[in-house]
This record gives sequence, structure tokens and C-alpha cells, in this order.
Amino acid sequence: MSTSEWIGRTVAGWLPAGKRESKQPVVPDVQQEVRAAKAAADKGPPARSSRERLNATLRQKEEALSPRVLRRTLTELQAIVDPSVSEVEGGKRARGVAQWYSKATPEQRQDCWLLMSEQFAPDATKVRAAREQYELAVGTPDEGVAEIRMRKALVSPRTRLLQRFAVFPEGMRFLVDLRQDLMPALKSNKRLLALEAELENLFTTWFDVAFLELRRISWDSPASLVEKLIKYEAVHDIKSWGDVKNRLDSDRRCYGFFHPRLPDEPLIFVEVAFMNEIASSISPLLDESAEAVDLSKATTAIFYSISNTQPGLKGVSFGDSLIKRVVETLRSDFPKLKTFATLSPIPGFRGWLNKNASRMLEATPEKLKSQLGRAVGFEPASAEHVLSALDLMPTLPEKSVLRQWLLGCAAHYLGKELIEERPADPVARFHLGNGARVEHIHWAADMSGKGVKQSFGLMVNYLYDLRKLDRYRLGLAKGHVPVSDDVARLYF
Repeated sequence: MSTSEWIGRTVAGWLPAGKRESKQPVVPDVQQEVRAAKAAADKGPPARSSRERLNATLRQKEEALSPRVLRRTLTELQAIVDPSVSEVEGGKRARGVAQWYSKATPEQRQDCWLLMSEQFAPDATKVRAAREQYELAVGTPDEGVAEIRMRKALVSPRTRLLQRFAVFPEGMRFLVDLRQDLMPALKSNKRLLALEAELENLFTTWFDVAFLELRRISWDSPASLVEKLIKYEAVHDIKSWGDVKNRLDSDRRCYGFFHPRLPDEPLIFVEVAFMNEIASSISPLLDESAEAVDLSKATTAIFYSISNTQPGLKGVSFGDSLIKRVVETLRSDFPKLKTFATLSPIPGFRGWLNKNASRMLEATPEKLKSQLGRAVGFEPASAEHVLSALDLMPTLPEKSVLRQWLLGCAAHYLGKELIEERPADPVARFHLGNGARVEHIHWAADMSGKGVKQSFGLMVNYLYDLRKLDRYRLGLAKGHVPVSDDVARLYF
């Protein structure tokens, strides 16, 4: 019996009776088979797993490393986790592989990822046995012991491999960069998912806020650190040295979280301005010629820019802890501060409205809809008419019906539009998840090209009321977004 016949009979035996191959003759769909054959030819042969490639003698077209080099690379990776060598020696061997990796091509790096992901998985036999023992022990005095055995069985050689890479001084930087390189490839190669998940799990522990240091970044900080601030600023681009000096001046504050293994790299930072009221526009905060604020009299701290700097740490949350620590520090240094709020972009609003304008028009009261039609010159107004008219947004008067409608849509987007029970806007998701409230939506608050492209120039304040953070967070978990009365009045 040939291998293919054996596989066919075995699989058929697994199928339920109703699903097994019928004995009745089947008329083939020739056209469908031809189409499938053409599609398969266009797509090419499926990518081989690392196991198949290690057992081969020749590489295929899309493979970077030959089977011989792949086997040698695997041997070097296995040497890193050799139980007979110390952590220090394992770290030295890991450093050697990291040096090779730094010079490798993107395709060669992907081969290395595949080896790390597929060849260092937990022992399936041990995991299965430990799980069965645990299930039998549940509810008995042996349950705790069985759980410990199962936990040990689930610890993969991959975990030990990554831990050894973290031993040498530049190892943490190497792993963070490796994950950043790896993540774009996940959609096209699901064999890498295990490695990426392992890295995220380890980073969640290694970058826990208990191990992070809050440091102030000022104009007197090392020039290399200030340069990184310019590089990583993600909300309002820093245009010059005068701009960055203004943001780090004596009447401003900038704080970042730092990790001891990445001492000169802020993981996340927040820029703070001091005022006597909640800010309604970004321009005064970025104005280099504005007069310095008297910190002894300021009552309001405005967080106007929060930037994550390490894409390789995506999914590792420490932004909420940063804000809490900064608030504690500011309250201690400036007792007169009573209000803590943001002036935030609404990065997803314009893209969302372009897709949902028709739905919002259907929800618009008839009177307001008629006024919109007259304002744009078409009754009834369509989504295309309204969106086209909004291109004139900077010149719309205060009482414009278009302005009223756009603010109402923004209020709906921030206060009612949920995706999987979470706010649709990423910045809203961050601040509301930390216990803030949607406080004010401001017209023409950011008229930069980026601001207009993202949100028609609108910006929003999120208020951090320290007495109500837990209440708002609990309400959000139940699907209720906390908004102020001013924002609620904007709803249609």
C-alpha cells in the first residue's frame, strides 16, 4: 500500500459515517478543478516548515538559508540553552548569534525566527501527560502538585532561549528590536505566532512598572536623550531645537519611564503644560514666543502629548501608570494644582466619519437635516454633499449648522461608538481605560495638516478626576462611556 493510500484510508476512518466518501460515483466539476489547479500554480508550493527544511538537502526558491546552514544555525541556538553551561556562558553564545543576526538579510532573519518558534516548543508528550494528571487530580489533595507539574511542562525551551539572550548587556535591546521586526510578518506567516507571543509574555514581566524608573527630561538632560525625544515624538512633531527647548523649559515638565537595561531610552514620555484653565487649542502650548507661566499660581496641568517609543513593546501597558505617577509627582511639587486634563487628538475620527456619514445622517433629527440640506445646497443632503462641504471647515462661522453637526458626530464617536465594547478611537481607549472622562470637544483646536487630516482640526479634553477614576473605569467596563454634560448636549 502506498503512503498516499494509507493516509487516505486513515483519514477516512476518522470521519463520521455521514462524512465518509460515498460509494456513489461523483461527476467531477472539470472547470472548478482547472480553476483550482491554476490558483495553486499561481500561489506556488506551500512554504515548508523548519522541520521539513532541516531534513532536506536543497533549498527551495523562497528560502534564504540552505538546509545545511539552517542545521548549523539550529545547533548554535541549541547550544545557547545547553543545560550543561552556565547562564553567563549561555549569554555569551547568545551574543554571538545576535551579532550574526545584525548582519543577516531580512529573509535570513525570518529563517532564524522560524527556528526559534518551531524548534523550541514545549514537549507535546510531557504537556499532554501533565494535563491528564492535573485533570485527574482536580478536587483532590494532589491538585496543587499536579498544577506545578503542568506549569513546568508548559515552560518551553523557547523561554529559556529568550532569557539567555537577555543576559548580555545589549540583549534586551536586541529582543525588543527583534519583536519589532517580527510583528509585520505575522499576518503572512502564522508559524511565527508562538515566538511573538512568548516575547510579549516575557516583556510583560520584564517591563512591569515595578521595575521602571520615572525620570524628568529637561533641557539640561544629555543631548542624546533630547535627540531621542525629538525622534520619538508621535503627537505633535518637533520642528526645531527652539521648539524642543520650549517644551522642556522651566515652566514645563516632561517625564518618561526608563528601564535599567535600556537606561538611555524613554519607553514612554508625557509632556505637561501649566495653565489656569483647561486648554482649548494646541497653538498656545506650542508657541515658542509665549510668556512663561508662573508655576506658583498655576491650577491646571495639561497633558498635551503622550508618546510610546518602542514598537517592539506593543501590548505591554505602562501608560496608565505613567500618568498616575506623574500626577502624584506634580501634586507633591505644586500643591495648588487642582485640575489634571489632556488636550488630545482624535486620530480616528475623520476616517470613521468618511465611512459612517450616511449612518449619522439617518440619526440626525429632521429639522437639523433640513438645515444641513439648505447649507450645502442639496435637499436632502447626502453624505457626499456634507463631507465635501466640511472641507471648508476652517471658515465655518460659530453658528454654522455644519459645525453643529460635525461636533455632534464627534461626540457620538467618542461617547457612543464602541468596538467590542471598547471606545473606537485609540486615544480615547487609552484615557477612558485609565478612568478619565470626555470633558470638552474643541473646534479648530489643531489646524495643522495632520490635525485636519485626522479629525477636521477637532481636539478633546479628557479629565482625570482623581476621586472618580475607579467609578468611571467600572462604568466603561459595562459599556457606558463617561462624558461631561457639555459633551452630552452635543448628541443628536
